[in-house]
Amino acid sequence: YQWNSNLCANHGGQARRSVTDLKKPLIHARITDMSQKRVLSGIQPTSDSFHLGNYLGAVKQWVELQDSHDTFYCIVDLHALTIETDPTLLRQRTLASAAQLLALGISPDKATLFIQSQVPQHNQLGWIMECLAGFGEASRMTQFKDKSAKVGSDSARVGLFTYPMLQAADILLYQANLVPVGEDQRQHIELTRDLAGRFNARYGDTFTLPEAYILKEGAKINDIQEPTAKMSKSSGSVAGVIEIMDSPDANLKKIKSAVTDAGREVKFDPIEKPGISNLLTIHSSLSGISISQIESDFVGKGYGDFKAAVADVVVEYLRPIRERAQELLLDEKHLLSILHSGSEKARTVASATLD
Repeated sequence: YQWNSNLCANHGGQARRSVTDLKKPLIHARITDMSQKRVLSGIQPTSDSFHLGNYLGAVKQWVELQDSHDTFYCIVDLHALTIETDPTLLRQRTLASAAQLLALGISPDKATLFIQSQVPQHNQLGWIMECLAGFGEASRMTQFKDKSAKVGSDSARVGLFTYPMLQAADILLYQANLVPVGEDQRQHIELTRDLAGRFNARYGDTFTLPEAYILKEGAKINDIQEPTAKMSKSSGSVAGVIEIMDSPDANLKKIKSAVTDAGREVKFDPIEKPGISNLLTIHSSLSGISISQIESDFVGKGYGDFKAAVADVVVEYLRPIRERAQELLLDEKHLLSILHSGSEKARTVASATLD
């Protein structure tokens, strides 16, 4: 991509080690004495906007973790190549992802925010992980089986099959102690631990064995048109997805059109009232008001009043975030400088591990 060369023009090359340096013992990158545990997580730049489920289910907790941990957050553009990709669109979405992460509260002063492809050590360690992994254990990865079944084996990319080994490299390069993931990624973390343990047993104690930091269940957000299904861009319809970069009017319209349930009572009951329960979760997560208090506030009122209140909460919460992200995208030079600085920090850590 054009911006890759811009970012790397002055800093992309790693200085060769001198003969004197080669005689010195290599720096052991594994962290043995930390006041803070190290966290690594990543997000794919596969759309123009994150949705509310991304934020409440993951990014909001990333923001909280940066205050108490040594955090590394990666925009995993290499993983995004497992689907058909237009270079111009990928560049645009990578920058949009960075702008949204910053607008949502990721601070370059607290966390290392970087782009995966700017750190070539990911690919290099990824190959080593592929050579450690067995074909059988790679074949058992649930996400590969699910995604390849959707597109057919002839259309599935080899990169989709080897994705978990690159993900293992992403984690192990930074000697991460914790990896914030959803329950659906636990299998990949277990594979990462297996590969790290296998390497350590064969070649010497090198990698920290990471633990999955399973993100809290409390803010699980479902599709507002199909409230029994997780909010996701892959659902095939955007009508049930609340997008952070959508205009206030667009999100207002979506919420007022949200699916509700039989009856008129605003009550949290995920089995009998999945639609209202989902909207209650969204309201509570953004407003900070307890679900029980919201239920009390709407005793005797109908769904129309309730949906109008949810829409108001969502629109006003997202308004400053959207505006900040747009400001960052307009000042591309500043945004690239933040990403360049983060990638430089990431390369320093990744290089020590790879050495």
